[in-house]
Amino acid sequence: MAIKGEKPHALTDAPFHYCPGCTHGIVHRLVAEVIDELGVEGRAVGIASVGCSVFTYNYFNCDMVQAPHGRAPAVATGVKRARPDNVVFTYQGDGDLAAIGMGETVHAASRGENIVAIFINNAIYGMTGGQMAPTTLPGQVTQTSPYGRDVKTAGNPIRVCELLSSLDGVALAQRVTVDSVKNVREAKRAIRKAFEYQIAGKGYSIVEVVSTCPTNWGMSPTDALQWMRDNMIPYYPLGVYKDVGEGEQ
Repeated sequence: MAIKGEKPHALTDAPFHYCPGCTHGIVHRLVAEVIDELGVEGRAVGIASVGCSVFTYNYFNCDMVQAPHGRAPAVATGVKRARPDNVVFTYQGDGDLAAIGMGETVHAASRGENIVAIFINNAIYGMTGGQMAPTTLPGQVTQTSPYGRDVKTAGNPIRVCELLSSLDGVALAQRVTVDSVKNVREAKRAIRKAFEYQIAGKGYSIVEVVSTCPTNWGMSPTDALQWMRDNMIPYYPLGVYKDVGEGEQ
């Protein structure tokens, strides 16, 4: 029997713990496929964040390190500087990367640390029950903004790719999503390019994945995808915000 598709070797056999309709599983598979295709499983090191993806270390066959909340870029920096031949990536949500970890994120990017950040933006704190996050949209209802996010008191959402693209140390800043076959393929191309840039020593790369949280949004998986398209994508437009290019260093 001809094999048409199979699980990436870089993924373990552990079943995902994520809620139905969550896109973490899709992104995990894309990262694993890229690791397989580049043949770097033996020297890849993933840094697990705190949040819904805290158990990322159960799902990848490569070496994994658990970082304290928000400190994944700092841990990744240490790993990469100590072992420069390793291929190092962080896997972080918006609460981890853009709230408690914003300092580590900005300074790792500014220094041009040769690491990859996979950033899941679902506009909410998922693991802890649905509180407002730095990426929560204006007017969006959460557990801590029951009347909707008021930008007069809570400030404006942070557009991470636009922010980091202004820093000289950033090699790639791209925003993608995984709501369709076309977009899944584009997301994989972005993740692969980020890993390739690290291998080439080009500097810091971030791939932001606009995602859903059906459970904390109080929606079905299908409705959550549509809400994301109607509300999140206009505020967080997909695209490449910085790319040093194949010929630049």
